[in-house]
Amino acid sequence: MPLVECVPNFSEGKREEVVQQIVDAIKKAGKITLLDSRMDPDHNRAVVTFIGEPNECLKAAFAGCKKATELIDMNEHKGEHNRFGATDVIPFIPVSDVSLEECVDLAQKLGEKLAKELKIPVYLYGAAASKPEREVLQKFRTKTFQYEQLKEEIATDDQYIPDFGDRETHPTAGATIIGARNFLVAYNVYLNTDDMSIAKTIAKNIRHSGGGLRYIQAGAMEITERKCVQVSMNITDYKGTPLHRVFDMVKREAERFGVAVTESEIYGMVPMDALIDAAESYLQLNKFDRDQIIEKKLDSEE
Repeated sequence: MPLVECVPNFSEGKREEVVQQIVDAIKKAGKITLLDSRMDPDHNRAVVTFIGEPNECLKAAFAGCKKATELIDMNEHKGEHNRFGATDVIPFIPVSDVSLEECVDLAQKLGEKLAKELKIPVYLYGAAASKPEREVLQKFRTKTFQYEQLKEEIATDDQYIPDFGDRETHPTAGATIIGARNFLVAYNVYLNTDDMSIAKTIAKNIRHSGGGLRYIQAGAMEITERKCVQVSMNITDYKGTPLHRVFDMVKREAERFGVAVTESEIYGMVPMDALIDAAESYLQLNKFDRDQIIEKKLDSEE
């Protein structure tokens, strides 16, 4: 059976009733399986993860966007995470019997539908990007260029001509970024300091573009409610650069500044193998067979 994972990010992480209405709309619109839904009040962001056949995911994603457009006003939104719109980012990820190219087609179809029916300008990123400079989301949308700047400059800055829709943001829903990519792990490490310069330096040193680890995109976030900072990362290939290697490098970099890691978190879904890789490394397991894991053994015999 062809299966696609869809992970829409919504610009609401404080009002549980709003996120629940969006999730309900997603579940009602398509024959999908909801895998996860979580809110982050610091980032003021919700991430919903579901899986299903391609067309069902397309219908569910559109319904979530439509409900978010009704309930979220970007003119009132504040949060630590970069954002362009009420439905901020929607990646399609191939799971089984689906190619990345087919996910690109889904992204394009959804983008055209959002622009036509909801009047939301859409940008394509990842494998669906129409321009090389839009492939990496963090390079296309920066900490200093977010919804407020896009709202003012979309009509005049040719760098931000939408792939679909008019050169003006939706009055309340802003713009949406849609793409296709392979599976990634969203991984954050918290430090016992509120010094953003330290987090920025660590993020620069660890990300691939700064000469750090392959498959790592990284930035710094100020977590004001907790009076600390966070190194926020996307691991785009957890086999090429495993979780434990990322954690160790952030920890070593922090120690250079006399700073300690207080905790880390995985945001959203994660493959079991990514955690087993970390366990094997830290426990120094010798000749460990993954079929020793009860759940894996049961899955293999079904």
